[in-house]
Amino acid sequence: MLDESLLDDPEALARVDTRGLLLGVAAAGARVRMAARLAGEAGIGALRPDGRPRTVLVAGPGPSAPSAVADLLEALGAGSCPVVTLHPSGPAAYDLRWNLPGWVGPLDLLLVASPAGTEAGLADLIEQAYRRGCTPAGVVPAKSPIAEALEQARGITIPYAKPPAPEEPSTPSEDPGSFWALLTPLLMLTDRIGLLHAPPDAIEAVADRLDEVAAKCGPAIATYSNPAKTLAAELADSLPVLWSEGDIAALAARRLAALITARAGRPAITAELPEALTAHEALLAGAFAGSLDPDDFFRDRVEDPQGLRLRLVVLQQPDAHAAGAAPAARELAMTHETPLSELAPAEGSDLEAAADLLAVTDFAAVYLALTSGGRS
Repeated sequence: MLDESLLDDPEALARVDTRGLLLGVAAAGARVRMAARLAGEAGIGALRPDGRPRTVLVAGPGPSAPSAVADLLEALGAGSCPVVTLHPSGPAAYDLRWNLPGWVGPLDLLLVASPAGTEAGLADLIEQAYRRGCTPAGVVPAKSPIAEALEQARGITIPYAKPPAPEEPSTPSEDPGSFWALLTPLLMLTDRIGLLHAPPDAIEAVADRLDEVAAKCGPAIATYSNPAKTLAAELADSLPVLWSEGDIAALAARRLAALITARAGRPAITAELPEALTAHEALLAGAFAGSLDPDDFFRDRVEDPQGLRLRLVVLQQPDAHAAGAAPAARELAMTHETPLSELAPAEGSDLEAAADLLAVTDFAAVYLALTSGGRS
């Protein structure tokens, strides 16, 4: 059960946030600027590639970060080049192995992203790429084993921007800002090869947008005017069903579902509109459906029926066309008396919209974890 008294008590939030998650998400803009500076010092801006690669392959540890990076690169690239996530195999989480598809060769580009830079499986993947003539590039800590593997393979090494806080997380997976530290150099690199448009001013605009979200979603901002706290309160004691409209909104929904599970220990379901209207109609009419007041997230949950009840969350992006499926989603939710939340970014470029959605949902996942007994 969510402890709502924590949401509007910044000092209490600080006490339960033993891993510095709120500081990590609030510093996302600073991580972008630091990562951009390190990428510039590594010579990314001076690259003069011969042409666009046939395929970009993305690999890295973690259940969601590599997929989110690949999805965003492909969405921003508007189909100019296929972007493929390489998923690992192995007997345990500490012993992962990646393999290149059989068709990979000199026309392809391998991107490796690792906050630790110690995964033996990624070093082996880089060696595979070298033998195939595939160019490897990576965002990894300087002087790490993977950085050495990239140097031996004559690849591109971009230093990873570590957290600016004096006390770093005990493991990279506990660092909520690692996503932006990994993504920013890859945006700059893929801009240079013509996959997408992310010049320096666009990167700075992303950092500014992340700062704006941190200002409106920080722990000192009251729940009624804080979109992240509001979403966390609405998701309390619920089974989140995340519907999205648009490629960028879809990747934000998938990342939010992964964060809810990883940080708050909750299940979450995702689907894309308009297919979700049919795929999840039986779910809305089934055993998890509820008739609770969708607007009263300050209700006394002690008196609520036991068990999870569905909560629809519709994520949209500015370029979603006027004849989209959001109105039909609202109507279906009303028909089944299912509480509904909606989340849309402020106006801006696709990259800024992605930063807005990802940052708000990052904050919401942390608030949900801190106030419901998750991994704080």
